[in-house]
Amino acid sequence: MATERIDKILASCTGRSRKEVKQILRSGAVRLDGSAVRSPDLRADPETAVITVDGVRLVYKKYIYIMLNKPAGVVSSTDEKGMATVLDLVDEEARRRNVFPAGRLDRDTTGFILLTDDGAFAHEILAPGKHVEKTYLVTAEHRLSDAQIRTLEQGIEMDGETLQPCVLTVVSDGPQPVYELRIRQGKYHQIKRMFAFVDNRVLALRRTAMGGLALDPSLREGEWRELTPEEVARIKA
Repeated sequence: MATERIDKILASCTGRSRKEVKQILRSGAVRLDGSAVRSPDLRADPETAVITVDGVRLVYKKYIYIMLNKPAGVVSSTDEKGMATVLDLVDEEARRRNVFPAGRLDRDTTGFILLTDDGAFAHEILAPGKHVEKTYLVTAEHRLSDAQIRTLEQGIEMDGETLQPCVLTVVSDGPQPVYELRIRQGKYHQIKRMFAFVDNRVLALRRTAMGGLALDPSLREGEWRELTPEEVARIKA
């Protein structure tokens, strides 16, 4: 890997600001491969260098990727005056790294939302023509007929927009049936609008997977964890 400035590496590993990192360097607490470092301009390979602060070795992460199980009532935004946002649910280190939601869920929609500080990755999975498939559980007000399912699966024209085809599977066929819906597009209120098009109403909506990665069932609503490199790759698989 190419070398980077030591202050940038420290900021990435610790979540500290550049100003705070320079203070740590001046204190003499930082060592690079056993030698004390005070200059922020010094360069090192973050993947091979041994960097310690007060004797504790740092683990370098160029970017972080967070799986969050979003509860209802929380906004998929970095800043929404007077409302709880997904950033309120993660720790200070993640916020210091300026993570943001890669895609959004409606305020009342629950489930898998990805937070990252990797803008290129977010663009890759969200840009038109590159959307990864997303899977939802949809609780509907009443059952869809076979003809209504075919209508939605074939794609529809609505409000001057083309809502692309999806795949619908019946999960539970009770009085308030549950459907699994897989779709690549991500228009505003898209699934609610699709069900309204066939004279139905979405009572609950939960995202259960992004690409080839399912929401960790051990995460309760409001909980989160970092993804492994293998899991990040599965989102695009």
